[in-house]
Amino acid sequence: MRSPHPSAARVTAQLAAALIVLLLPLYAHASEHTPPPVQPATDFAAFEVHNDEKLAIAAEPYDTKEKMVLFRVDYISHGVMPIRLIVTNNSDRPISLRDARILYVTSTGDRIQAADPEDVERLMTRKEREGSKIPMPGPIPAIKLKPKASDKEIENDFDTFEFQALVVEPHTTRAGFLFYDVSGLTRPLQGALLNLHTIKDADGKDLFYFEIPFDKYLKTKSSQMN
Repeated sequence: MRSPHPSAARVTAQLAAALIVLLLPLYAHASEHTPPPVQPATDFAAFEVHNDEKLAIAAEPYDTKEKMVLFRVDYISHGVMPIRLIVTNNSDRPISLRDARILYVTSTGDRIQAADPEDVERLMTRKEREGSKIPMPGPIPAIKLKPKASDKEIENDFDTFEFQALVVEPHTTRAGFLFYDVSGLTRPLQGALLNLHTIKDADGKDLFYFEIPFDKYLKTKSSQMN
């Protein structure tokens, strides 16, 4: 007669299978570092449209811990703001971004250029060299944590996510990230904007500049929280 109780081997196999099912989403999430799906610029909160040129550009800040899971490094905690740039060309001719200047303009008018991987590495290496601290009660000194190296992760993130399109073809949307050093700013998005100029049409003629205020994004973000 067959025993009414499952064998130890069978129970072990079932537990192992259940554990795999539970862990698979965690492994998948940890290795997901892939760019978000590309959507038209007008699908985002902060965008500007030039109807005559049939060109729309959006800027989506990645300013929260939840958004940081996309990357290998928590940039926002190190004073680096990733901005996703989305360019939609609805015209019948290509648009050139080869000579484009894309500047982060603060509320006080300071103009910040997009950072290279080396710039981000220098900023983060300085902070990581200092390490982080766990405060302790009373006169007990804080516990200093060992710094964590991340240079390779930064390079991988730039390879994966950086905006690299030099041309936006007709009826096409291109998207990618630019990274800005906002470490000296308390509220980097408030009153700030993204300025784009020296965008050219197929004949090499400069198009009118774009100014995308981040307050549009903050307003939408605030309404979602209420």
